[in-house]
Parts: sequence; C-alpha cells; structure tokens
Amino acid sequence: MKKKIIIPEATDLVLVGLLQQNKKNKEAFEELIKRYESKVHNLSMRLTRNAEDTEEVMQDVFVTLYNKAHLFRGQSAFSSWLYRIVANAAFMKLRKRKQSVAISLEELAPHIRQQCLEQTNPMKDRQDYLAITRELSKTLEDAISRLPKQYRSVFMLRDVDGLSNEETGQLLKLTIPAVKSRLHRSRTMLQRRLKSYYQEFTGNYKSAA
Repeated sequence: MKKKIIIPEATDLVLVGLLQQNKKNKEAFEELIKRYESKVHNLSMRLTRNAEDTEEVMQDVFVTLYNKAHLFRGQSAFSSWLYRIVANAAFMKLRKRKQSVAISLEELAPHIRQQCLEQTNPMKDRQDYLAITRELSKTLEDAISRLPKQYRSVFMLRDVDGLSNEETGQLLKLTIPAVKSRLHRSRTMLQRRLKSYYQEFTGNYKSAA
C-alpha cells in the first residue's frame, strides 16, 4: 500500500513533484504558496519598491509556478528557481514602468551607509541638517537608479536584499567571479558619485581617491 503523503510535512521537492504530476493538486500548490508567499513578497518589494507592482509580480510568479512547474528540473534548490522567476518578473515590471528604484539610507549596504553618515556628520549642528540628509538620500536614489542594469541588479540583490554571492549568481545566471566584479563596480560608481556630491556641496574639491 502506497504511503500517503502528508502535505505540511512534505519537502519542497515532493510538493513540486506532486504539482508536476497533477496541476490540479491544489493542496501541494497552496502549501508552496504558504511557504514562500512572504519571501516572494519581500524580494519583489525590494526590487520594485512599489506595492502595486509587488502584488502584480506575486500574482505572475505563482501563476508561473502553477503553469510551469514542469520546467523545474531539480538542478538547483527550488527556492533558487523560484527566486529567479521573481527577479525576472520584477525586472520586467520595472522595464515596463521605467520606474526608478528608491532606496532609503537605512537600506543601503553598511559601507555605503557609513560613508553617507560620515559625510553628513559635520552638518549635524546646522538647522538644515534634515534637509541636507533628504537631499543626500534623493541623490543616492538617483545614483542607484542610474546604475547600468547589470550592475544595479547585482547591487540590489547583494547589498540591499542581503543575498549571498552564490544566490545572486543563481538568480542572475552569473558566475561568482562575475557577481563579485559587478558588485565591486557598482559600489565604486556609487561611492564616486557620493563623493562628488559631497565635494560640490562643501566646496571641498580634493581629488577623489
């Protein structure tokens, strides 16, 4: 007698296998949604920075999962395969809307954020400190949105969403050396733009290191 599969206790691979065998296996599909809904939402929001876009991306992702589960070959973790679908759907949404990616100071990578704080600290005693901080934040958002797509996507996934080099490489189909190279390049471009902005604001025009 075939052992009955207990859906809540089944592994991701088992659930996907059930969905591949029978699209109408609503229990398996709903369990996968339950496990990954918040993660898909968080990644979508990080990439699109827009609640409406995030909801649409989530719908697209789970429709894709339902209709194309057969495309999952098990060559990587199910989560990596699903996150790649999320990233593709989010980037497609951004291309359609031509929407800038808004990043707050708190969400920036520690080394970028520290540079911002170090640069604005001398201004703390000034009444317009908050205005300056807002202006810097806007400059950061603009700088990130102007990064070339291949660098912006790596920066977003690594330094904003906190994914590892391996996970980022799987999502974007890049080698780890390529991820590291693009991440370094994106950080360099952002730091250069920030330093240029600070020099312009303070009148300190020493050459950038």
